[in-house]
Amino acid sequence: MSENEKQKESACNSCSSESCGAKTQRKDEADQDYLDRQALAQRMCKIDHKLFVLSGKGGVGKSSVAAGLAVALASSGKRVGLLDIDLHGPSIPRLMGVRDARAETDGESIIPVKSPEGVSVMSVGFMLQGKDDAVIWRGPLKYSVIKQFLKDVNWGDLDYLIIDSPPGTGDEPLSVAQLIEDADGALIITTPQAVAISDVRKSIDFARRVNLPVLGVIENMSGFVCPECGKRSDVFGAGGGEDMASDMGVPFLGRIPIDPTLVTSGDAGGLRAYISGDTAGAKSFRAVVDELAKILGSA
Repeated sequence: MSENEKQKESACNSCSSESCGAKTQRKDEADQDYLDRQALAQRMCKIDHKLFVLSGKGGVGKSSVAAGLAVALASSGKRVGLLDIDLHGPSIPRLMGVRDARAETDGESIIPVKSPEGVSVMSVGFMLQGKDDAVIWRGPLKYSVIKQFLKDVNWGDLDYLIIDSPPGTGDEPLSVAQLIEDADGALIITTPQAVAISDVRKSIDFARRVNLPVLGVIENMSGFVCPECGKRSDVFGAGGGEDMASDMGVPFLGRIPIDPTLVTSGDAGGLRAYISGDTAGAKSFRAVVDELAKILGSA
């Protein structure tokens, strides 16, 4: 705060007039913030488990994992919501098969879009005029939109709300960590190679700094099994995620292999058939969900 600003604040605090416009404005802002947080808490109290999906590195398949976990949970009979706070690259609508949907309201709340699997989905992608429109926002506006997604979306009663964050440890994950005070924790996504691990470690440090429990690490793109010959190739190495989890003292939830079927299913928005299938990737998603249920005590 500059010296001039300090002087102004001191003069304002010493003013005896209760009708002063500056004081009234500050009180109104404080009241509105209280009301917003109360409304947000009322939404969140209807949700049993709130999970962040984080990664300090882009390109590790974080959104695909978030979508796959949401579908796997829904397929097991859970009531699931999926919130996409990757405001600059919202890929969840395509992955969930609702790319052409638009956000609607009932006059009081925003209605989440239902995916074919029954997952309640919300994304800034539902609010863009054109599919190629860029979102060019600074931090305060990002915070406002994320708060609106949590406070004004009628999530209803859910077993799980999965929050897909953009890569890194910036405005978006920090905003959610500040707004949801009782989140269960973070799922950290990485690929096995060292260049990813070095960045993803920062996500674990971020979670600890904002008092967000780390539920576990998921190693994505962990090997490729040829569908023709059955030979396994560790394209990005192997075991890096598990080694990192052990080194940093957090649980390891499992490995998800490279699976071309997942790519084509995600592009086509048909993850339900994939997750219920018999491929190694589908089995891996279901195994991760089982491990997560054990940790959360919701098996």
